[in-house]
Amino acid sequence: MAILEARGLVKFYGRRKVVDGVNFDVDVGEVVGLLGPNGAGKTTSFRMTTGQVTPNDGRIFFAGQDVTRLPMYRRARLGMGYLAQETSVFRKLTVEENILAILEAMPRYRSLGRKLTKAERLRKTDEVLEKFGISHLRKNNAARLSGGEKRRLEIARSLVCDPLLILLDEPFTGIDPQTIEDIQKIVRGLRDEGIGILVTDHRVREILTITDRSYLIKGGRVVTHGTPQQIIRDPIAISEYLGNSFTEDHLTRAASPSAEPPPIQAIHEVVEQEKVHRLIDRLQAGDPSAVGELLQRGLDAVPALLEALERRDVELRRHACEILQRLLGHPIDFDPYAPEAQRRQQIAQLRERCERKAG
Repeated sequence: MAILEARGLVKFYGRRKVVDGVNFDVDVGEVVGLLGPNGAGKTTSFRMTTGQVTPNDGRIFFAGQDVTRLPMYRRARLGMGYLAQETSVFRKLTVEENILAILEAMPRYRSLGRKLTKAERLRKTDEVLEKFGISHLRKNNAARLSGGEKRRLEIARSLVCDPLLILLDEPFTGIDPQTIEDIQKIVRGLRDEGIGILVTDHRVREILTITDRSYLIKGGRVVTHGTPQQIIRDPIAISEYLGNSFTEDHLTRAASPSAEPPPIQAIHEVVEQEKVHRLIDRLQAGDPSAVGELLQRGLDAVPALLEALERRDVELRRHACEILQRLLGHPIDFDPYAPEAQRRQQIAQLRERCERKAG
């Protein structure tokens, strides 16, 4: 099951059709590349995926939702991360402040369904700085970082937003060979964590080294696609892009084999979880049909409803409490109007009961 699907993308600039029916998809825990020469429509296809460019025709689906007309910030809230080609760090802030600024600006942490507390923001900042090997730079001004260090910080900022998918635009531009290798390792690590990745770059060897599959775009259309080994042997790819001198020797695949793809059941659960969280958002917005849809999902909706009890919106808490009681078949000990400390205690007890029942 794909986390990202592009279907029939078309884009005109004036009378010139630069993208003509492009299709591609990315699965959970998969790295997919978009390849192609300058002017082929590769970059435009990528930017339609990010939300920077609106297609004239076609659709973009993310986690089962049509996001074709959604702006970038709405896609980001759904779990679509983006690393721009140009440096995007806040130059006047320290490395640590760059991460904290992103976390503080997030109205809702996707997997929790609420804003992070200060303690949680600090803990996640520590975790991501350690993960990307830049803890020792935490107090350094971002403007003084090397190109590779800035790239690490940018990827860290994308990851801290709790994405399901990360879009990498020219990630190997302006960095040295050692840093390229480091970033390739990071990308493989993200893939192994189950994050989908779509990457585009002119450095074809580096792309084919890390991707599980790639699409070659020429003249606004996908002319071929496949695994790296299939691409480098494909007559169309050789004649249209790679040339005869490109061989398997150019591929320096990692010594470790690719991670096993996540089971279909796990992918399905991720998508279904996102759908339930969107129902909670609709419930908060006052959509009466959300109540019925949450009830139809049965006990699968319980975790998201428990998270909704933690929200600041008292009406959302009240509605979530009522739905939970109907799903569980009995009254629950929760007062949506109680002080926060009391509510947290009640929620903890509810979670414990639900876990015991599930176990």
